[in-house]
Amino acid sequence: MTPIPYLDLRAPYMELRVELDAAILGVLDAGTYILGEEVESFEREYAEYIGVKHCIGVANGLEALVLALQARGIGAGDEVLVPSNTYIATWLAVSAVGARPVPVEPEEDTMNMDPGLMEAAITSRTRAVIPVHLYGLPARMDLIGEIAARHGLFVLEDAAQSHGASIGGRRTGAWGHAAAHSFYPTKNLGAFGDAGAVTTDDDDLAARLRLLRNYGSPRKYIHDVKGGNSRLDPMQAAVLRVKLKVLDEWNERRSSLAALYLEALRDCPGLRVPVASEGMTHVWHIFAVRHEQRDALQAKLAGAGIGTLIHYPVPPHLSGAYRE
Repeated sequence: MTPIPYLDLRAPYMELRVELDAAILGVLDAGTYILGEEVESFEREYAEYIGVKHCIGVANGLEALVLALQARGIGAGDEVLVPSNTYIATWLAVSAVGARPVPVEPEEDTMNMDPGLMEAAITSRTRAVIPVHLYGLPARMDLIGEIAARHGLFVLEDAAQSHGASIGGRRTGAWGHAAAHSFYPTKNLGAFGDAGAVTTDDDDLAARLRLLRNYGSPRKYIHDVKGGNSRLDPMQAAVLRVKLKVLDEWNERRSSLAALYLEALRDCPGLRVPVASEGMTHVWHIFAVRHEQRDALQAKLAGAGIGTLIHYPVPPHLSGAYRE
């Protein structure tokens, strides 16, 4: 029996080894190790891929969320609507700027934020909403956007799991006022370490983000605002440029495998498989199933050499970090 690991990060490297090695050596040869042409090239190419004017490369996905909220001026006393079912980074970003995360329950089928429950959670203190495109399936951005517009809310997409996903041909990352992207190695578009970006069509927001990621500095030793240090590394940018060229092809492979799983698992008793909403392109970052006897199923699969993970075993509101 050949074990099937949950994830094999070496396989994509081996497929693109020649191109990736050349890209990394190119950065070493160029001698520019902070920002520079490689980062600018990736920002331009990824913005074009998403279909927006600006991409601002940052250190990781969490800081992409934090900086986008900070650039919009969201902070103490503000409330931000977040999914109750998401990775904790979505919540931590809200806490990092001093605002309060307000959880919204998901739709039963899609596991994404329920727009109706989102609207019911809006108060006079609500300033923003962060819909997450969980597991590679876009959230209902048309409804979420309409509700947000009526209430004057900032819409920040958490697109960490949805590289290449779309709604009616329009990619995730181009629906909100801004979107945060993570390029953590496990993602559909993954770097060789931490990396992230913010995409937006807002010129002023983009300009402020570029200041905030780089010590508040528009040029060396000039500091216009109190910024930080959250810059996309040129080597990670070089890796991402290579992988971006094959992202759609790799997403198609994921979709083909998902179709096989959906057909083969259709009649399994007690098992709930994912859904792909009409008009949406799912990129299957994770093929997440539910089962009435989850732990027993996981043990059975482990016994057959099939790796699995639980996404996520402890929701943010039940974690020690959010005991309050």
